[in-house]
Amino acid sequence: MTILNSVHTPGFEIIFNHATQGILLADGAGMILAVNPCLLQWSGHQSEELQGKPVTGLLSGSHEKALLHCKNGSLLPVNAGCTTYDPSCRIYFLTDLSAQQQAVHTLQRRVNEQKLEAHIMAGKESAYKRVSNFLNSIWTNLDAILIVTEPLGHIRFFNPAAVKMLGYPAREVTDTESLLLFLDHQELLRRAAMLSKELQQTVDPGIDTLTVRARLNMPNEYEWTFIRKDGTRFPVALTVSAIRDDANRITGYIAIGLDISARRKSESELRQALDKEKELNVLKSRFVSIASHEFRTPLSTVLSSTYLLEKYNTTEDQPKRMAHIQKISSAVHMLTDILNDFLSLGKIEEGKIQVRPSLVEIKKYVEKILTETEGLKRGQQQLIYTHEGPIESTLDGTLLRHILTNLVSNALKFSPDNGIVYIHTQSAPGYFNLSVRDTGIGITAEDQQHLFERFFRGSNVESIQGTGLGLHIVSKYAELMKGQVTCNSEPDKGTEFIVYIPTPQI
Repeated sequence: MTILNSVHTPGFEIIFNHATQGILLADGAGMILAVNPCLLQWSGHQSEELQGKPVTGLLSGSHEKALLHCKNGSLLPVNAGCTTYDPSCRIYFLTDLSAQQQAVHTLQRRVNEQKLEAHIMAGKESAYKRVSNFLNSIWTNLDAILIVTEPLGHIRFFNPAAVKMLGYPAREVTDTESLLLFLDHQELLRRAAMLSKELQQTVDPGIDTLTVRARLNMPNEYEWTFIRKDGTRFPVALTVSAIRDDANRITGYIAIGLDISARRKSESELRQALDKEKELNVLKSRFVSIASHEFRTPLSTVLSSTYLLEKYNTTEDQPKRMAHIQKISSAVHMLTDILNDFLSLGKIEEGKIQVRPSLVEIKKYVEKILTETEGLKRGQQQLIYTHEGPIESTLDGTLLRHILTNLVSNALKFSPDNGIVYIHTQSAPGYFNLSVRDTGIGITAEDQQHLFERFFRGSNVESIQGTGLGLHIVSKYAELMKGQVTCNSEPDKGTEFIVYIPTPQI
């Protein structure tokens, strides 16, 4: 399945179609694969007009200050973040900066007007005071952090949105604190090092990191992690611009910050959906490979034995006929087990398995299950069962049957023809233990780390039939009953699986 097809999966499609930011998918060569409805609305294009076209025809400029080329010829300022999903797919997340830039331009224009008026009024009111009054009246309801500082970075104005988002009353930060109060020190160090390399000059990890590009009349828009008064953090797209007087001297800075938590969440959910889809594709491939291999062997046995049965038509051939009938029967049982594993996995993944605990007479119940597994034994194999504690326990008998049958089946499968499998159950107040121990080929320490993963098979069992689902299903059934499964094993010394299940009274 291509990454473009993944757009039609439920998790991806919801995020892609309903995101309030622009999302664009491109292949490794930079050709557009898909554009979401939000971006189509911004640009005025139809989806078919953009698919297969180069991204550079739609976007230009750097990601901090990119331009979206609209169908009507206009240019929309955007922040264009790009993430590489895999070598064949790039994901662009676009944020409309027009309102932010307009706010900055409007604010700067009004500041210049205030400075001119202050000059005419012969210094009756300071420019900073008039700017503060203007900001307090104009930006009271602005849903963005807006902070005005003096040249050294000390805060002179702190709008209501900043109070709300950062948790600091204005009186606590005005004239005493700087923008550095809200930043993560390690992030500041990394950004200073990045700017020093980019600008080929030393940038101190302080207020200089926030203002150096503004002083050089360069675009100064970056994402930062802001820290609230209570210590919690959130991502902010921050623009810092310089305020200059008539002599082009810097008299302060304006910082406008947009909370981009929703965008980050959208990006995270989108990546999770893509990762989930990729995982499902891998599982599907493994399923097809294992299913085709595991079905082929028993089906071949059925086909060859059926063919040979036609040849044995005399009384003397009866033993040969019975032998082939037994092979057919074993092959059919094997196919049934494989199908049951796949069906159980499907029910678990869909959440259709319900736990229904009841009072179970353990010893009698386990003995009955073991009788049903007698047909799985080979040669002189033996099953030895012991029980300890009260004869009754509260648990889901159906799930216990699946767990026990699977573990005993595995123990017999990986044991020699004269091997012994020991089954032990223990009932006690509040819990139930099941142990299945064999003297078979054992499991390496490395393989034990992956035992309960879907489709995993040990490195020493390649010649033995199996889907790699049994232990995964056992662990999931135990989890459904709030229990757990542990394994003790050494190569060539056998294996023991211990299942612990809590048993509350009902």
